[in-house]
Amino acid sequence: MPPRKRTRQGLGFLCCFGSSEPPEINLKDSVPLQLLEFSAPMPPAEELHARFSELVDELDLTDKNREAMFALPDEKKWQIYCSKKKEQEDPNKLATSWPDYYIDPLIILLQSEEMEMRNKVVEDLKTALRTQPMRFVTRFIELDGLTCLLNFLRSMDYETSESRVHTSVIGCIKALMNNSQGRAHVLAHPQSINTISQSLRTENIKTKVAVLEILGAVCLVPDGHKKVLQAMAHYQKYAAERTRFQTLLNELDKSTGRYRDEVNLKTAIMSFINAVLNAGAGEDNLEFRLHLRYEFLMLGIQPVIDKLRQHENATLDRHLDFFEMVRNEDDSELAKRFDIIHVDTKSASAMFELVKKKLSHTDAYPHLLSVLQHCLQMPYKRGGGSLQHWQLLDRILQQIILQDDKVESQLFIYSSSYETLLAKLERKERECETKTQEKEDMMKTLNKMKDKLQREGVELRSAREQVLDLSSRISDFSHVINGTIWNDIDDLRAFKILDLKDIEKMFSAYQRQQKETGSMDDIYVSTRKVKELSVIDGRRAQNCVILLSKLKMSNDEIKRAILEMDEREELAKDMLEQLLKFVPEKSDIDLLEEHKHELERMARADRFLFEMSRIDHYQQRLQALFFKKKFAERLAEAKPKVEAILNASRQVIRSKRLTQILEVVLAFGNFMNKGQRGNAFGFKVSSLNKIADTKSSIDRNITMLHYLIMIFEKNYPDTLHIQEDLSSVPEAAKVNLAELEKEVYSIKSGLKALEAELHYQQSRTRERGDKFVAVISDFITVAGFSFSELEDQLTEAKDKFLKSLKHFGEEEGKMQPDEFFGIFDTFLQSFSEARQDLENMQRRKDEEERRARMEAMLKEQRERERRAKKSGASDEVSGEFDDLVSALRSGEVFDKDLNKFKRNRKRSVNQLVEGGGRERAVSKVNY
Repeated sequence: MPPRKRTRQGLGFLCCFGSSEPPEINLKDSVPLQLLEFSAPMPPAEELHARFSELVDELDLTDKNREAMFALPDEKKWQIYCSKKKEQEDPNKLATSWPDYYIDPLIILLQSEEMEMRNKVVEDLKTALRTQPMRFVTRFIELDGLTCLLNFLRSMDYETSESRVHTSVIGCIKALMNNSQGRAHVLAHPQSINTISQSLRTENIKTKVAVLEILGAVCLVPDGHKKVLQAMAHYQKYAAERTRFQTLLNELDKSTGRYRDEVNLKTAIMSFINAVLNAGAGEDNLEFRLHLRYEFLMLGIQPVIDKLRQHENATLDRHLDFFEMVRNEDDSELAKRFDIIHVDTKSASAMFELVKKKLSHTDAYPHLLSVLQHCLQMPYKRGGGSLQHWQLLDRILQQIILQDDKVESQLFIYSSSYETLLAKLERKERECETKTQEKEDMMKTLNKMKDKLQREGVELRSAREQVLDLSSRISDFSHVINGTIWNDIDDLRAFKILDLKDIEKMFSAYQRQQKETGSMDDIYVSTRKVKELSVIDGRRAQNCVILLSKLKMSNDEIKRAILEMDEREELAKDMLEQLLKFVPEKSDIDLLEEHKHELERMARADRFLFEMSRIDHYQQRLQALFFKKKFAERLAEAKPKVEAILNASRQVIRSKRLTQILEVVLAFGNFMNKGQRGNAFGFKVSSLNKIADTKSSIDRNITMLHYLIMIFEKNYPDTLHIQEDLSSVPEAAKVNLAELEKEVYSIKSGLKALEAELHYQQSRTRERGDKFVAVISDFITVAGFSFSELEDQLTEAKDKFLKSLKHFGEEEGKMQPDEFFGIFDTFLQSFSEARQDLENMQRRKDEEERRARMEAMLKEQRERERRAKKSGASDEVSGEFDDLVSALRSGEVFDKDLNKFKRNRKRSVNQLVEGGGRERAVSKVNY
């Protein structure tokens, strides 16, 4: 988290500093607010609040700016609302305020050679993604704009990859990720992070820095750390690296000769490395950090870090210090496990002795011997022929260590999974054998039918010949039948009483066979493609089909999962959130009902919406299921914020060190104001952060805060550990109480809605497989208890916060927790930085004194040598001078100063941790 900005005002009168005003909200329109004319009168307060809230939501502002917007007078809110609506309806701006304006030109220009035009379009898009309201990002996502950008990154040529266009495209993705919805969309894309990582291959330093900032920040996002590691593995293959992170280490060690660009790139790399090591699994898992850091150490990062110190850049040094600090802490933690001071990980014999000592006289020792015996049998071929065996063994051990105490349970799970899969395989094999037998039987039947058809074909030809023969005979025996009975018979009369179809069915073998096999006309009719029926909006239907393809479930399976309240965990939270966007609307249901008799012809999306509309209270069920799945997560996010306010309120009241500091500051201020406004009984806490801006009239590098710390070091050294007393203050400074209360109220409303739906479901007859009542009844019982605890904690936290305001003489309602504790957080950071400044000043002073002593010693030694030459004792003196030069080269003369520097450096690292160094040392991309 970057340090807060401080105003550069003098101390003035310490006891009467005022609090800062909220930020001014300015419109983009050049016309002054008071000169704007509005055609519509201002609506009632409730309607105005609703409209203004909708506008603020569209702007996707930060919490602080949202508060400032809502704190404005009603008249100004109405002016802003009308101005924004007028701007949105301006025909000159309407086109550029919608993503459709960019997408088609973007697709065309990204494939053309018009470099300047391409860069302009991409830059304009980047600006729009940063400044346009939320609906712009939503529309950009719906138009699949991210895929367009990623496709360009994959397909660009070398010239383009080294141009500003490449940097601008990365900037568009970064701007998209600064929006909460856009960030979720990028992270949900299966290939986005991998594709972004490919841009590390460019020589363009600005592009590399932007990519590293994105990747470093993604490490800090839930589930993002894993994606980044996968992306680096992907980049290893893409760039044909010998090992992962090879390119980054090469860049870290390479010198370009351009100081600013070089420092920026190396700072970004170290920031990324620290994020990779300490975020995600590395946040709490020592084994993971040791494993991943060893990967960097094997690539030679330590000598590179030592080399980077030569840049003497404060920001870069902070990242280097953090890397070494965490490494030293982890090495110490590892050594504690073996009850020693240090583990020599470069010595095979030292590590073997530790393992042997740890496992001796345990049940694991025979297995260690077995491992070693099998290692003896591993092939040892020169030239790397046996490398793969050792790599495989190394990977297996890595995975075992990273799994830690979960190994046994994982093995059990794998064993159970194996048995389940084996049973499924046997069942499938049986099904396959059955199907094979059925196929063979069908082939035999088909062959018999073919033989029969051939025989009947021969019989048909024979019958035709017989008919022809009979016909000729009839003609021969016709002016013969004259005068006989046959002459009077009319066979046409007989046809009227015959069932010709039945006769054909009974006696015509050829026709019967035709009926069984089917004619070509029948086959054509049965295979002819039926035109799909769709009555849903095209874009909505397309998005619905995309969602269903991701779900990979049939309509019946989705319906079953919803009725069973997803007891099989088939519907992820993000999928449920998407499903809620495709709830059948009344207009959809009315249209679909008109065509329900054409169900088979319905398109995929139409049929899905139709079948879901048949589920009673479908939308309410989805909302209930989504609320249930998100409940634990929402509680887990809200609870630490409540605890932070509660703990911080207690800490600022109880801290004796803080009381001591405020006492000295008050006395100092009263002394400075003596004769004007002295003898003050107290001061506003906001005045604390003006101390660091008041500079000495003698030495402009010394501030009042520096001076006060020197007083504390001399008289009250214990106060220097003030961070220990106020450990919860930095977290409390981030909490927006209004947003927190809004979230708690939202959870409470969700529970009430869930209870109402439960009552409804209990009052109706449920269909088979419906588990809503059973599942939600149990859930409400548990969730209600958990929520009541959170609600009680919030009430207690608000009460403690009000007491803390009263404790410091602040007016109730004038400050929120983030502002109040933010003052102390900023002071703690300034306090830590000032201590570091003093230590650096002292170190430089000691070094100057040491150099002066050395110069005096050398000067005296040369004088002695000159006198010795005159007296004939030059050999002895020369020997002494050689000893002095040797000691100087070896560093022995600096031992005392070096030890002092190491002690100072250790204190500096501790302050970096206490002052939030860990948080500031990782990537600073603001989301």
